[in-house]
Amino acid sequence: MFKVMFYAVAQSILLVAGQVTLKFALLRMLPFAWNRDFWVSVFLNIPFACAGVLFASSSVLWMYIVKHFPLSSAYPMISLSYVFGILAAVLFFHENVSVQKWVGVMLIVIGCFVIAK
Repeated sequence: MFKVMFYAVAQSILLVAGQVTLKFALLRMLPFAWNRDFWVSVFLNIPFACAGVLFASSSVLWMYIVKHFPLSSAYPMISLSYVFGILAAVLFFHENVSVQKWVGVMLIVIGCFVIAK
């Protein structure tokens, strides 16, 4: 059943990569407005397009996972995206993460291993 974990890790990494890319894209965008300048900033924003591709890839992989593995095993693996999300926050945005959050991350990882067995 560790095969589902492999696919879930890949899907979670794609999902988090999409979130990180989206955050970078939003930082580059102009403040929301119903004007031409805003929409040009949206459609010429390469990270925004990349985020869409990453989200789509993540969704396609998720559909494969749901089709080929029991939902009771696959669905809890989505929580791995929280683990990668916190790692990405530290790595890319230099956020401080409390010990309490790291304990939560470890519990998520342990829970995924228990479910995968």
